[in-house]
Amino acid sequence: MLTVTVLAGNPKPQSRTLSIATALVEALLESGSYELTVIDLAEHTAELFAWPSDIMSALSAKVTSSDLVVVASPTYKATYTGLLKSFLDRFPSGGLGGITAIPVMTGGDLTHAMGPDTHLRPLLVELGASVPTKSLYFVAAEMDQVKEIVNAWVADARETLIRQMPLLQVAASTPAAAV
Repeated sequence: MLTVTVLAGNPKPQSRTLSIATALVEALLESGSYELTVIDLAEHTAELFAWPSDIMSALSAKVTSSDLVVVASPTYKATYTGLLKSFLDRFPSGGLGGITAIPVMTGGDLTHAMGPDTHLRPLLVELGASVPTKSLYFVAAEMDQVKEIVNAWVADARETLIRQMPLLQVAASTPAAAV
């Protein structure tokens, strides 16, 4: 069974950014083919700068034991949040080796639509993750179109991810069936 982690770096718990990342996983993968762990970093801010921290070590271990990690952040000052960066700083260079990652960022408009590819992707690659697809950038004002936008991204990325991850059991081939 595929192990999947959604890592959300929004300072607000249960954020729209987290819901977009989770919707992406649900649209991409066939129900029952994966085990999902959700790490909402907003729920762990008290531990983030504690060294050592059993909680942070357990969360880091969850990430490194995943086959697929969806890393999500709202856009802050044209890039990802400090909350997300602080958590990812716990990993050494190459510490995410063998993991496939999908960068996801949300923003108020399309001004920073390249943010996940120009800022978050390089960080994930530096940490050793494979990032085989383009990133997903989601404009927060389009929350009423989550299914359509996520399904379009899945349709575009499906074949690349299947080739990258042979164990991947994607959702039904018609994007409308996803989510």
